[in-house]
Amino acid sequence: MKKVIVTGGLGFIGSNLIGLLIKKKYFVINIDKITYSSNFYNTKEFKKSKNYKFIKCDINNKKFKKIIYKYKPVGIFNLAAETHVDRSIDDPKSFVQSNIVGVYNLLEYFKDYSKKYRSKLIHISTDEVYGDILKGRTNEKYPYNPSSPYAASKASSDHLVASYIRTYNLPAMVTNCSNNYGPKQHPEKLIPKLIHNIISNKKLPIYGKGKNSREWIYVEDHCEALLKVFLKGKIGEFYNIGSNKNLINLEICKNLIKIGKTKLKLGQSVKIEFVKDRPGHDVRYALNSNKVIKQLKWKPKTNFTDGLKKTFDWYLNNQNYYSSLNKKDIFKRLGLKK
Repeated sequence: MKKVIVTGGLGFIGSNLIGLLIKKKYFVINIDKITYSSNFYNTKEFKKSKNYKFIKCDINNKKFKKIIYKYKPVGIFNLAAETHVDRSIDDPKSFVQSNIVGVYNLLEYFKDYSKKYRSKLIHISTDEVYGDILKGRTNEKYPYNPSSPYAASKASSDHLVASYIRTYNLPAMVTNCSNNYGPKQHPEKLIPKLIHNIISNKKLPIYGKGKNSREWIYVEDHCEALLKVFLKGKIGEFYNIGSNKNLINLEICKNLIKIGKTKLKLGQSVKIEFVKDRPGHDVRYALNSNKVIKQLKWKPKTNFTDGLKKTFDWYLNNQNYYSSLNKKDIFKRLGLKK
């Protein structure tokens, strides 16, 4: 049985990817250092699987190199990262440590390993590296122009991977994905936060005037694309992964209220509340994903409204998920310059 490593596998995208890989008959080693956004609830369904193993480890730690050599994976999916923009405004250092230094150490370990064993590294990144895209959509040749410490740290990691590909012939690829939504996402992010507040009869905070536009993709579609890149992608290439579906935050909120009304009786406090905007908040992200669609024959399957309904249902039916989280991480407003 082929073995793969998923770093950051207790998180949102990582845990969903593990589910897909196990279905596809891979043995998955989940490496996670366990931070506030890590959640064992996300992987409880795999706990008894013969094809799953969890190991607590930071990719900065030399123990990670030993794990790679012990299990000899045919692929590593790197999702280990700090990801929340607001947190990066308050504490850029942790983003540099995880997203840049961590990737450097992973690359050093994988560089030596890949000389001896056949394997591939898929480095998962974000559309935020391109910065504000007021018109059109960004292809893989578009210049990086990150706005937040988070986006800058991810841009740095992408450049590091690209340099190792060119200098050391590292068998790696980079993916840049749009905003994900779906089950198992920490409620510090927009969609799960709004769903949590609708269920809990709380106000629905929206930054600024709610006009910021994001491209949204259902997490399972993203995971399918990552597997396609791993199996069919060309070493050294970058691949944008998106849905071509943009919505402003206010539309998202109104859609969720509409869905909520069909699922439960909404409390009186469930109302939109415009709050102070995030510093340096990008107006719009938008990807051109033609490359992955045409070359790898992938396309998103999930209609946005259907995906939102499935996401709402998951949180409604898994309210124990919230009990494992620190309430401060859900409710405390971060990212306000002092």
